[in-house]
Amino acid sequence: MVPSAKIFAVRSSQRIAEKMAKAYGQPMGVMEVSEFSDGEFQPSFEETVRGGRVFLIGSTNPPTENLMELLLMIDAAKRASAKHITAIMPYFGWARQDRKDKPRVPVGAKMIAKMLETAGATRVMTMDLHADQIQGFFEIPVDHVFASSLFVPHIKNLGLSDLTIASPDMGGSKRANNYAKWLESEVVICYKQRKKANVIDKMTVIGNVEGRNVVLIDDMIDTAGTLTKAADMLIEQGALSVRAYCTHGVLSGKAMERITNSKLEELVITDTIPHDNLPEKIKVISIAELFANIMHKVHHHESISSHFLE
Repeated sequence: MVPSAKIFAVRSSQRIAEKMAKAYGQPMGVMEVSEFSDGEFQPSFEETVRGGRVFLIGSTNPPTENLMELLLMIDAAKRASAKHITAIMPYFGWARQDRKDKPRVPVGAKMIAKMLETAGATRVMTMDLHADQIQGFFEIPVDHVFASSLFVPHIKNLGLSDLTIASPDMGGSKRANNYAKWLESEVVICYKQRKKANVIDKMTVIGNVEGRNVVLIDDMIDTAGTLTKAADMLIEQGALSVRAYCTHGVLSGKAMERITNSKLEELVITDTIPHDNLPEKIKVISIAELFANIMHKVHHHESISSHFLE
């Protein structure tokens, strides 16, 4: 008989972790985090994890304390003799630093991968990496889950006629094509030029959207500059409506204001990153049940290929 796994989470991911644990059918493990007056902290497992599997849940969105807390938890589990240490990172922070795009810059995603391995993680589970090649930065198994398994059925249920899938940039063209394949729809690409990060110089659309209901697909929405500019441009090009589905709602800076004032009918995100008091236009789909099912299969050494809809 396979012993039960134990589920713990960093403090900022407690809400999604509790949903996962409930869907998994098991209560959260007991742990405490001691804080020093200077801001230093120390996580501590308040129950044995010796010889078993632990699922440590934590998105690594800023602040950097989220990443540090996850690393400390992994190290604590290793030193407490856990046999299997699975780091569940719904949102993999620093994934945009997947290559040297100019001289004298780090490859941050590779560094994070090595830090997780050094801390003691034996497996990583994450959703919609910004760049697929990040999986190759690891020497341990990586379960790369796609939000399309949640988004595709949701889009189908909208019953939109004359559907067109759009990518807000060239980098997302593969993702948009995969969605278009599953939804049997047309696809267009928005081409943008940047002068610097988070600042768009100009944007054009490759393809025809006149008289179409357009759904923009992306892995994340940060400042919302690209997405809202794309939505407004598509409406100007004759689109009947524009919606957006983005896995990770980073939503920094003026994102909320831009979304509210844009031509977007709605934005659908997942709860990989916690948010409160979202504008009416933003809807949230939970990843809890999907991850819980995969966690259960991983723990019982069952195939998880049925959960991957790229």
